[in-house]
Amino acid sequence: MTCSRDELAQKLAVVQRGVSTRAAMQILSGILLRSEGGQLHLAATDMDISLRASLPATVESEGSVVVPGKLLTDLVRQLPAAEVRIEHGAGDGMLLISSGASVSRMNTYAAEDFPRLPEVENVQLHALSAGAVLETINRVRRAASRDESRPVLTGILVRFEPGKLVMAATDSYRLSVKETPLEESVPEMEAIVPARALEELARMGAGATVLELGVRENQVIFGADGVWLTTRRIDGQFPNYRQLLPEDFAHVVTVNRLELLEVVRRTSVLAPRTSPLRLRFAEGELVVSAQTHDVGESRESMPISFSGEPLEIGFNAEFLRDGIDSVEGEELKVNLISPLRPGLLRGTQGDFSYLIMPIRLAG
Repeated sequence: MTCSRDELAQKLAVVQRGVSTRAAMQILSGILLRSEGGQLHLAATDMDISLRASLPATVESEGSVVVPGKLLTDLVRQLPAAEVRIEHGAGDGMLLISSGASVSRMNTYAAEDFPRLPEVENVQLHALSAGAVLETINRVRRAASRDESRPVLTGILVRFEPGKLVMAATDSYRLSVKETPLEESVPEMEAIVPARALEELARMGAGATVLELGVRENQVIFGADGVWLTTRRIDGQFPNYRQLLPEDFAHVVTVNRLELLEVVRRTSVLAPRTSPLRLRFAEGELVVSAQTHDVGESRESMPISFSGEPLEIGFNAEFLRDGIDSVEGEELKVNLISPLRPGLLRGTQGDFSYLIMPIRLAG
């Protein structure tokens, strides 16, 4: 079988991201190669997500084999000629890869041992604007938890409602919610999708104009430019994000978003993860400060429109940066109730909310 080196390298780079990094099952560190009907099909899975792609090939005999994923990807990227020839005989434990004067042999795994992946065929698919879906993912994904002890929070709630897409993510310290209008007609649906799967979707669909979505039992299927991602749905009850968003605030302060982001970035250099960033709102001024006994201290002020009794509140510096960065537009609305109640960040459009829990300040 022969195919284009560049096309093979491109598709391997995408699929290889589905390869498992855990050493428990060696077969999951491989990429399944299947030659059939003028196509070379590639697939990888870590049992949570799977990635599949195909490319045109001159197929002399059909067959399947599993090859170590990272090694194959690294090798193909370095091959000297524009065309690659891949040979594998039935029952042969080696794969022969030749390109120009380069000839390599790689150990293989049996294709029969590779997990059976969810079928993409015969699934009803719905076309969606890639821009709308990917923007929504990128706005909320940072709030998803990385703590595997609470699986529901490692996912992003995806809801299709009439005329809009809603995504929400929380790690119990912050909450992101984004509503995006949809022109396409999509059946109402709700699923908790692993954040990692949606991050891979954002990566693989970056150049696409259309995404395809399908649901099959406990699996969600996404397609973009001939690449298919399947992922399991997370079972469980996602927190009721609507109940978590306060409706009334003591202060709504409008600030220049990029100016505040720069002030927070500079000041938080001296605020390690365990140390809060202090925000003191006073008449006409916001003072952002950090003080850590074994590191040092930093302080910077910026003019704002604020009146009334001063209010001082502490936030995790990283979470605050993420929130400000996730809002779009020149202006940021900082909604506050009290030093011990969550703060809410919103843009002027009102389609995105970022709730952040405060840190109790000493003194």
